[in-house]
Amino acid sequence: MKEFITVCPRNCYSTCTFRVFTEDGRVMRILPYEGNLATPEGPCIKGLSYLEREYSSERLIYPLRRQSDGSFVRIGTDEALNIIAERLCGAKAKHGPHSVLFYSGSGSSGLSNDIAVSFWKLFGGATTTYGNLCWPAGLEAVRLTLGEVKHNLPWDIANASMIILWGKNSAETNVQEMIHIAKARQNGAKVVVIDPRRTLTADKADLLIRPRPGTDAALALAMARVIIDRGLTDREFISRHVSGFDQFAASLQVTPAKAQEITGVPAQTIIDIAVEAAGAGRLTIVAGYGLQRYTNGGQTIRSLLSIPVITGMIGKPGCGFNFANLQSYIFDDVKEPLSYYPHSETDQPFRRAISMATFGQDFFALEEPAIEFAWIERGNPVIQLPGSSEVKKALEAVSFKVVVEQFMTDTAAMADIILPAKGMLEQADVVGSYWNPYAQYKPKIVDPPGEVLPESETYWRLARLMGLNADEAGIPAPEKYDDWLMKRISCTPGFVREELMQKPVIPDRNEHPAYANMKFATPSGKIELWSERAVKLWGVNPLPTYEPLDNFGEAHLPMRLMTPNIASRIHSQFGNLEVVRSVVEEPVWEISVADARSRGLKSGDMIRVFNSRGEVTGRVSVTHRVKSGSLVFPNGIWLGEGGGVNRLIAPSETDMGHGAAFHNTRVDIEKMAP
Repeated sequence: MKEFITVCPRNCYSTCTFRVFTEDGRVMRILPYEGNLATPEGPCIKGLSYLEREYSSERLIYPLRRQSDGSFVRIGTDEALNIIAERLCGAKAKHGPHSVLFYSGSGSSGLSNDIAVSFWKLFGGATTTYGNLCWPAGLEAVRLTLGEVKHNLPWDIANASMIILWGKNSAETNVQEMIHIAKARQNGAKVVVIDPRRTLTADKADLLIRPRPGTDAALALAMARVIIDRGLTDREFISRHVSGFDQFAASLQVTPAKAQEITGVPAQTIIDIAVEAAGAGRLTIVAGYGLQRYTNGGQTIRSLLSIPVITGMIGKPGCGFNFANLQSYIFDDVKEPLSYYPHSETDQPFRRAISMATFGQDFFALEEPAIEFAWIERGNPVIQLPGSSEVKKALEAVSFKVVVEQFMTDTAAMADIILPAKGMLEQADVVGSYWNPYAQYKPKIVDPPGEVLPESETYWRLARLMGLNADEAGIPAPEKYDDWLMKRISCTPGFVREELMQKPVIPDRNEHPAYANMKFATPSGKIELWSERAVKLWGVNPLPTYEPLDNFGEAHLPMRLMTPNIASRIHSQFGNLEVVRSVVEEPVWEISVADARSRGLKSGDMIRVFNSRGEVTGRVSVTHRVKSGSLVFPNGIWLGEGGGVNRLIAPSETDMGHGAAFHNTRVDIEKMAP
């Protein structure tokens, strides 16, 4: 059998490297690759399911066209592309290029995605989105404070003497991180989880602290006050490297007693954990993404980050604030979160006018031209965007839609033409990670099945059909794609190309420990607890603050809804595969024992979940893992398996970064008749 070293390109922390074995051009086996020190034990169940994903009988491998009765019929690639080219040219001629919506999600990463932008720029532009659903409030908070978004090597966490996993469920969403946390525990480290839920990660911790959802900033600021009041700060570090400490110290009005009222965490617990964190010697705080998916998300991350700052736990082994590490993004001219922000001049020729967080309302608020044609790739907006009822109405208003997909998702089902998307094994690419430090080459391993085309070839063919000069725009012909990729990476220094082709590489510019040189790309050149940019860019307080959540007029509803990621999916991907379905139960609505008892509910009962935006029904699971007053349902569940939860979520942005405030949502529930 032939052996290949490759990398998972999905929107996941781990970005696992693994070995793929083929025989007669068919994938036979997937095994770990120990050379990636961040992911030595190989991929999770999702990575192992690539064999099924490649060869699934449900995979779309031919173009499909919608019929008048809503069904789909197979058509040839040439016919599909001719129809699309004609519709694109017609929309542009009648209404201009901005009558076309180009929507791209984060379903698959890699440099080949640049070709899509090149095509639409060659087309004359399009209407596009800005912001991001996942993490931008936290990214911006770190950028405002530290200047860059990075952290220590993943395996450095084994050097920590105390680890606080704050709102991160690594055991399900970053399973490889648990390897290094386990080593830290073997070395004597204390592991604390702060999370409203008792997660699988919490099961492996020494201590679980459960604040009310959305109150993490109050907890963090009360801890900071204890640290300062007791003289436990690193005064020399602050004097040399921190700007705004005096203003920050003077602003701290949240006492442990007050934080207890806000968070539900006992004041003595807050005092104890603050003192222990300050005296840990080597403290690493690992912050998850869910806790910044609130209207106060950016300020929450700034508040958490203040703890390692005032204790001097930055730029040292075993220390730091681990939110995201973008050091492997060496090929990006503009890194996140800046790449998410609209700019009327630099966005040209695009009209970047629709926020991902408020897609439906922004769509219907567009000035002329209205959207006549939509192209959707690498995303499932009908399921993933907030306010999904409005999203669906917006897409229904578009007269012609093309969706590029591997499976019949809820978004694909709305298309007029579906183009089959390439699989991750079917085209070479280069992928970075937002957790581990490696840049990685992903080789082509097998040929695409049926009439599947790599998206780069689809764009090249469309350009030719429309009389556009693909070569000048940097859209390579199929036989020139590999040359395009090599040229694309050869423009960037800091690594050996031949080495990259063989194994994961850590770019030369990677700094470890992160910020060890004590140079911070902020206006002051220091860590900024006081940020003028926070005021100028986002209209928030220049200091980290706790801001109560906006309940969007539904404070009277008793339950806070949370829609976390789970181990068996990456958002709306992988849940349709049999290998995944065989080891997970059907999605359920998790509720606390106390809330279930007061409503006469038991596990398995059908419930109606509702607010002013709509309702969803499903089965309930009564569990001690959920805090009273909370309701939990995983995100990414397709409509046919009981999904649609995002119709309950009000479209709203986070306080900074143009993120989506998914978790502000309040709901009520009632038992349904058997």
